[in-house]
Amino acid sequence: MPELPEVETVRLGVEKHVVGQTFTDVAVRHDRAVRRQTGGAPELIGRLRGKTAVAARRRGKYLWLDLADATGAVDEALVIHLGMSGQLRIVDDDESSDGKHLRIAARLSDRGFLFVDQRTFGGWQVDDLVPDVHDTARSVPSVVAHIAPDPFDEVYDAGLVAAVMRRKHTEVKRVLLDQTVVSGIGNIYADEALWRARLRGTRLTDSISRAKLVELLQHARDVMDAALAVGGTSFDELYVNVNGESGYFARALNAYGREGQPCYRCGSLLRRESFMNRSSFYCPKCQRPPHRGTRSRAPSLA
Repeated sequence: MPELPEVETVRLGVEKHVVGQTFTDVAVRHDRAVRRQTGGAPELIGRLRGKTAVAARRRGKYLWLDLADATGAVDEALVIHLGMSGQLRIVDDDESSDGKHLRIAARLSDRGFLFVDQRTFGGWQVDDLVPDVHDTARSVPSVVAHIAPDPFDEVYDAGLVAAVMRRKHTEVKRVLLDQTVVSGIGNIYADEALWRARLRGTRLTDSISRAKLVELLQHARDVMDAALAVGGTSFDELYVNVNGESGYFARALNAYGREGQPCYRCGSLLRRESFMNRSSFYCPKCQRPPHRGTRSRAPSLA
């Protein structure tokens, strides 16, 4: 699924074009797009119609719109799961909403709001807001409550996250991808942060100093910040912003997707290995393997 920079890019577009708008009508074109809604399409439509989007918010890779009812009460949110290929599109009021991969078409006060999803892994869900366990002054959708703060969240503390990481006897990349420890970091930006920190993803967290883990987390924030500045990373047409535009950070990647190409730091050819059913890219010279006896595989994180 898209990672933090891509989701934040989409959020910024939604904030600009959807916040302040009222959902006047909703049409569900594919039942899989509402499979997370207990009552399916009728419940989603009933809970969304007549509600006004008052804020576009995000935690890690999770995006939602706070919804106000006619009285102004805000106790629900539209959670938007982008999945692997979900796209949000803003269209003019008189623009056709037909399309091969269109899953949900919403009519707002003066424009259209579409959810397009080629692979149908994403979807919409109206959910109750609950107190945020990480910041009691805020609320989050109940389905997001278990997600940890991301490196751009005001309550995020890299030192505390590093301490949690050190208590785990597992590979450092595995923990970077664990959204209950630190959210927003996916496969691309994990590989980029590890390359910047000169760490192999298979190093066990309890063999890495707290200071080095804090450095790694800072690299993750820095690389995502750089990606956000150019609209995220697009390798194909499946990720675009609300205006249908691609991101350009793929041109600045140091490790991810560069198998067989020279490391920008030392010139060694980058390698790829399988990790958690994904591909990991690394430099064999800059990112040394774990010491003998420290590479035993830990169980998968839930």
